[in-house]
Amino acid sequence: MSRVSHWSSSLLLQIALAGVLLLAAGAFGLMWEGRQLRLDPPVSATLQKIRLMPNRIGGTPPEVYFALGSPFESGAYELSQGKRLYTWFGCPACHGEGEGGKGPSFLDGWWIYGPSMVSIVASIRDGRPNGMPAFRDKMMIDQIWQLAGYVKTIGAYSPPLNAPGRNDDRQTRPAENRGPATILFEEGPSP
Repeated sequence: MSRVSHWSSSLLLQIALAGVLLLAAGAFGLMWEGRQLRLDPPVSATLQKIRLMPNRIGGTPPEVYFALGSPFESGAYELSQGKRLYTWFGCPACHGEGEGGKGPSFLDGWWIYGPSMVSIVASIRDGRPNGMPAFRDKMMIDQIWQLAGYVKTIGAYSPPLNAPGRNDDRQTRPAENRGPATILFEEGPSP
């Protein structure tokens, strides 16, 4: 009988130890990368206030964008969210995997309204003539910035350090962190 009680107390001790280790691993996992799933309303409202030039091609983002550390261009989580939104909102129907179609290409180096984050955000938020719909009523502003960050990585000539998650389906272009525009168009745009 003492062997049984010793065995059961040893088993209980191992189970308790495993539980403590799982809790510690979970707590460490939560500390690994802080993610803010939704922005605070004042920050979100400030992100709406991009300053566009009179020609609506370029401009500057609000100061809060720099205070946040430009997360929509460099955060792997933000880029993966942008990649998800790119599919969810049907962007491949017009832009394909970045090579274009009914809509312009992101890979050829010719950005009609410029490759800056502000112009990409303005294009998504407000729409553009000749077919680009406005998404201001369909997406939250942080989602628009996430999508703009992902679109910018598709057409980047210098590969970013961070990249969105890998797709399991077959790809028609190189991954975002390999600089698809650089690989496919090494010479850059010709005048």
